[in-house]
Amino acid sequence: MSSSQDPSTLNRRPSRTSAMTTFSMEVFDNEVVPSSLTTISPILRVANEIETERPRVSYLCRFYAFEKVHRLDQSSTGCGVRQLKTLLLQRLERAGIIAAARDVQAKLEIYTPYNFLPLDTAGASMPIMQFEEIKAAVSALWNTHGLNWPSSVEQHRHKTGDLDMLDWLKAMFGFQACILHRDNVRNQREHLILLLANSHIRLHPKPEPFNLASLDDRAVDSVMKNLFKNYKTWCKFLGRKHSLSSYGVLSHRLPQGQQEIQQRNLLYMGLYLLIWGEAANVRFMAEGVCYIFHNMAYQLHGLLAGNVSIATGENIKPSYGGGDEAFLRKVITPLYRVIEKEAKKSRHGKAPHSAWCNYDDLNEYFWSSECFSLGWPMRDDGEFFKSTSDLTQVFILILHNKQVYFGNKGKGLFS
Repeated sequence: MSSSQDPSTLNRRPSRTSAMTTFSMEVFDNEVVPSSLTTISPILRVANEIETERPRVSYLCRFYAFEKVHRLDQSSTGCGVRQLKTLLLQRLERAGIIAAARDVQAKLEIYTPYNFLPLDTAGASMPIMQFEEIKAAVSALWNTHGLNWPSSVEQHRHKTGDLDMLDWLKAMFGFQACILHRDNVRNQREHLILLLANSHIRLHPKPEPFNLASLDDRAVDSVMKNLFKNYKTWCKFLGRKHSLSSYGVLSHRLPQGQQEIQQRNLLYMGLYLLIWGEAANVRFMAEGVCYIFHNMAYQLHGLLAGNVSIATGENIKPSYGGGDEAFLRKVITPLYRVIEKEAKKSRHGKAPHSAWCNYDDLNEYFWSSECFSLGWPMRDDGEFFKSTSDLTQVFILILHNKQVYFGNKGKGLFS
């Protein structure tokens, strides 16, 4: 190049980047297809025209066009060929992802997500569902005879017939369901079935062959004993009668047939597991969970007994209702906010312990009969929801009472 030539008259060759900007990802027609590849223009035009109504055929047209471009110019040396190939691949990849998402959504309408037990109709032939103990536990949960369903659910139940005891508990108490990544009801249904089946398969002596299709009461009693051991200990410590009404003073108003008693036991176990499954960090306050179950189980007894409200003359309903996520929003969230508030006061463990309360400190509140002053539904001005300084005084009093208990009766629950 001559040194006398004016640099301003030099023309820069278009870069590959600028060349790519002349192509559109949305439209492929004669204006953007390189002149050397005009034979594929009709194919791409058809792909655009039918994309809305026939997305799969549109995808195949573009795929065929890409193959044809590659056969005509494998090394991509022609002007604009490499860019066209890139754009076609991007379009094909995007269409493939959308198609895969639609396929997943379509299958979700047929198949039910599960952890271990495919409880939907399509999973009935799976090997794990062939165990007699699994079948017996599943069948027992389907016994919803005598349960009064909310009118909003009754129509769906008659139409599909696919609702069991845990669905009834969800409808009455507002547990999470029908949300794929947050479906507490589905998870605890599998949990309870596996607990019952595992207990059933270990029974000795074994049930008679003709009784294998029915859930043995010994299996139910075994699971119930383990599940409510801590709850009954808590009630005994506080001098309160437990709210399990299958036996004892609360049972006289309820049917006493074998099937009715088993149904109630399963409902109590289902209720406890649904509470536990949705309790989040409140799980670390075991006696706090006992307090929640104690009150909700008492209301469950009222529902089963058909208790009538004196004020309205209608059948009683749970305090927090059965609205969408009512339990999480109205029961767990207020308790969790207390935990969160105290955790922030700890300044990541740097604050002195006297300035904040950890899980054990908060849980101590539910080891005193003072916790029942919180009421049900829980009072917003209850001791548990007060400031840390007030809570500290409450916990000191509880600790004193606990020490008196140890001094009078020897070995205590915390030793």
